[in-house]
Amino acid sequence: MRTPLRLLTFIAGCLAAVGIASAQTRPEIYDIWKVTLGMKAGEIPDEFIEHACGTHGGPPSLKLAGFTDFMKCKPEANGLREVYFRYDDEYEYWARANELELETQLFSGTRLFDYPVIMSLLFDEDGAVRGVRVITDPRVGDAERGRREFWTMANFVKIRFGPDNWNCRDLPKEEGESPAGSYFIKERCEKRLDGDLYLYERRYYHKKGQTFIDPHSGGINTEAYVSSTWFELLDGGIEPVPTATQQPARREG
Repeated sequence: MRTPLRLLTFIAGCLAAVGIASAQTRPEIYDIWKVTLGMKAGEIPDEFIEHACGTHGGPPSLKLAGFTDFMKCKPEANGLREVYFRYDDEYEYWARANELELETQLFSGTRLFDYPVIMSLLFDEDGAVRGVRVITDPRVGDAERGRREFWTMANFVKIRFGPDNWNCRDLPKEEGESPAGSYFIKERCEKRLDGDLYLYERRYYHKKGQTFIDPHSGGINTEAYVSSTWFELLDGGIEPVPTATQQPARREG
């Protein structure tokens, strides 16, 4: 059974404060929050792996040698180029080798707030980071949390950047969309901090044709629903482009 997120967060803080092994044996952890807007591609430490051109929040496409190959990627409507990456597995392997169950859970795969995610950085033509994009990863299952909870990652985004001053609106319901159980959630929220734009979209519902109970066979389909969180942080001078779920060619349903 996976340990609850609150306990994991507390444990991670304790580990960071006191350490559990010597600096010679414990790998350095470099995560998405250590990349700052304005940082140049060549300044980002070589701590991430499997760089590739992004597909607007989808799976990777053209493989890259690193972030400095960003110009090989097609620009989005706002001129930024998306580079996908993954966290290095080194720390997870080290934790497993040392039989550290909780740290293995904390740092297994590419995760944010204990959710499996697709991560990417957005570069301008000068090679400066102008945005960060993180989307829950529907390709990855989770033994306890499950895809059904992916929409709740937005709650942790909101807490991290402060619960106040978010401007939120419900996105329009499209034909055939209906509540999943008791919930229909299709929301976009934005806020400005020091001029930078923070935004998230969270979704949880049935799209057209989806139900938990098959009306013909009476069978149960517990995976027939939409559940996701899309998060972006953008430099204040950059306009956001529609999320993949807003674009007609990539729209859910």
